[in-house]
Order: sequence, then C-alpha cells, then structure tokens
Amino acid sequence: MDSDMAIDVSALAINVTIPEELRWTDTRRGEEFRLSTLNVRLLPDGRLAAKAYGRPTAGGRGAYVSFPVPDRPELIALADEAARRAGALWAAHRGLG
Repeated sequence: MDSDMAIDVSALAINVTIPEELRWTDTRRGEEFRLSTLNVRLLPDGRLAAKAYGRPTAGGRGAYVSFPVPDRPELIALADEAARRAGALWAAHRGLG
C-alpha cells in the first residue's frame, strides 16, 4: 500500500455483552425491553458514545431499538474497559488470512 494514500476509517464500534448484574429494563412504545448489549463507538474527537440494545421482556424478537445508557459509574467503567480491550485486540491483529 502506498504510504502517501490517506486511509479513511469511517467507524470504530464494538458490541459488548452487559453482565447480568448490570442489566436493566426500559420501555419504548409501550413495550418493556431488557437491555443486554452495549454498542460503543469511538468518535472522531476520541470520546466514546454508547447505546444499549436488548429484547422485549414479553419474548419474541421485537424491534432493534436503541436506548440511552444510564449515567451509572459501573456502565461507564464497562464501556471504558471494553474500549481498552478492543484497542489491545486491534493492536495485536495478525492481518488477513
């Protein structure tokens, strides 16, 4: 690859399983969801942004709807540590094939 070529990375995002003891429920359009996954994104300025996803508590697939992540220290710590871990995994990659 030509070292003069600029590489445009448009997104850096990871999915993180929320440990059972940190999960919570939230309601959207009258349906209750149990949140079990964080999607953590690295913003262009270096900050992190996160959204939570889950399944309806009544069962079924339900809609893929994002929820805000509550401002709880343990959830912030989970996102921070997951980003550090993902960075270490990316740094240690062994290339394609």
